[in-house]
Amino acid sequence: MNLAVAEAQQPSLWSSIREAVRGSHQDFTKGSLNRAILLLAIPMVLEMVLESLFAVVDVFWVGRVGANAVATVGLTESLMLLIFAIGMGLSLSTTAMVARRIGEKDPEDAAVAGVQAIIIGLAISVLLGIPALIFAPDLLHLMGASPEIVATGSGYARIALGGSGVVLLLFLNNAIFRGAGDAAIAMRLLWVSNIINLILDPCLIFGWGPFPRLGVTGAALATFIGRGIGVLYQFYRLMKGTERIRILRRQVRLNLDVILRLLRVSLAGIFQFMIAQSSWIGLVRIVSIFGASALAGYTIAIRIVIFAILPSWGLSNAAATLVGQNLGAKQPERAETSVWRTGFYNMIFLGCVGIAFILLALQIVHIFSRDPAVVPLAVSALRIVSTGNIGYAYAMVMLQAFNGAGDTVTPTIVNFFGFWVFEIPLAYWLAIHQGMHSNGVYWSIVIAEGSIAVASIILFKQGRWKQRMI
Repeated sequence: MNLAVAEAQQPSLWSSIREAVRGSHQDFTKGSLNRAILLLAIPMVLEMVLESLFAVVDVFWVGRVGANAVATVGLTESLMLLIFAIGMGLSLSTTAMVARRIGEKDPEDAAVAGVQAIIIGLAISVLLGIPALIFAPDLLHLMGASPEIVATGSGYARIALGGSGVVLLLFLNNAIFRGAGDAAIAMRLLWVSNIINLILDPCLIFGWGPFPRLGVTGAALATFIGRGIGVLYQFYRLMKGTERIRILRRQVRLNLDVILRLLRVSLAGIFQFMIAQSSWIGLVRIVSIFGASALAGYTIAIRIVIFAILPSWGLSNAAATLVGQNLGAKQPERAETSVWRTGFYNMIFLGCVGIAFILLALQIVHIFSRDPAVVPLAVSALRIVSTGNIGYAYAMVMLQAFNGAGDTVTPTIVNFFGFWVFEIPLAYWLAIHQGMHSNGVYWSIVIAEGSIAVASIILFKQGRWKQRMI
């Protein structure tokens, strides 16, 4: 059956949505491509919405504590971006390898790849978590935190950075599910994590009921507990198994050949996201020059933007899975078509979100803060950054398509020139030398992301990613 006939015979939209949330058993290398995108994208989008809720809920409650508490969250999260970079880099190689094996109809080797990814994640968690736990206050100071912010936020930073291993494992386990096409499972486990976080956040921050009053530290503890329980649930589902993938006891062992292949792809991927995420550290360091109110405004605005952009990462992850599985099934043209369609859908979604944020910026910011020194700065940041949404939409889909094919080098090069060579110097020049203050930082984000989108589209059209082996 050709693609046009398959598209015409697809089930109703409502039945597809129900199947996507429940968990689909469709072979994504066959049949309707629009339906395949829908079935993968809906749970992945919901997964990313739920992941972003961790950040939004924290800011919502911490905003009631004060500007120093919000600034603590912003500075710590900027450092956490390095952990996210490692998690994303490992995750993209895990998704690519698992998806390729599933496309080749080899679930046994897909499970072996998943086990090796988890082993790598556990090792990195120990190597990073212990030093971060010890030196968290010093890291805050290096980020430009005032003595008051360090005093307020040391406990938050110790828990968030020292317990970063749960973030890594959450990313890696979900990458296994996504690569196998079990996106609905990844979504459902985040429901568990978020419900726990939603309940514990105000209890631990304000000391409700029998809980101690921990202030901003309570937000970090609530998130750690929620994510930790989510990781335990992931392990349970991987060992129990699904129709697509199951980890057997005999597979829980070192396989150096697979580990080396994963690391080879992951190193470029980690560096790719390290470049992107560390650029945010450079940006927040520039914003910190203008004081705690500017930092708080930045933190609120960026959290709101991330809440919208993470669902778009869900669409991008759907494209990566389709690329990996269809390349494994020797169908490169279907892989390419899936990327163009996903990019178009992402553009429509983020474009609508950008318009809403520009028009309703004040009302949205007021949900998180009423501080007269913070609100106008957050509103300005939200409006400026939202003007670049269409560029973000295409850039993230195109770069994830390369990653899904196992080509992590091309996105790394694009990110290096886009963020380090262009964005950070531009932000400093606009903010300091042109006197635009924090607004200059936000305009640099829009300009750099638009340039990255154009470069990614040009490179994707060249098609070299289709020949990538993994």
